[in-house]
Amino acid sequence: MSSFDEDPAAAAGTASNDCAPSSPIPTENPLLRASNPLVSDLEQEVLDEYTRLLGNVNKLSEKLAGLAGDPTSLTLDGLRLLERKTATVCTLLKASVYSIVLQQQMINESEEQQQQQQQRQYEEEQEERFQDEGDVSLTGRYA
Repeated sequence: MSSFDEDPAAAAGTASNDCAPSSPIPTENPLLRASNPLVSDLEQEVLDEYTRLLGNVNKLSEKLAGLAGDPTSLTLDGLRLLERKTATVCTLLKASVYSIVLQQQMINESEEQQQQQQQRQYEEEQEERFQDEGDVSLTGRYA
């Protein structure tokens, strides 16, 4: 019998239904133990993920309760500070990207100049070889 076929509320235990969301579960569910032979590895992984999710939801609930209890001016000040920091990070990121793009353009331009210079040198060498061979016209040899 698979625990996926059972009612999820029954699989999680009935003790958690009587408790408030932020209070700890007073009794431990035997299915959540790793040594339970009735639960497959995949089912155990799913149960572990649900346990982690429950912990994260409880933490979020506590944080939201804390924010709700704080004065709104304190929350606004925190958000303004966060906005300034985010804007600074965004500006630094844009500057870094611009710097990288500019460097890449400079590298590409220098490579193009080197290729053009090598091409000119090759053409000059070919021209010099042709001039060093002298007059190869038929009229010059057989005249």
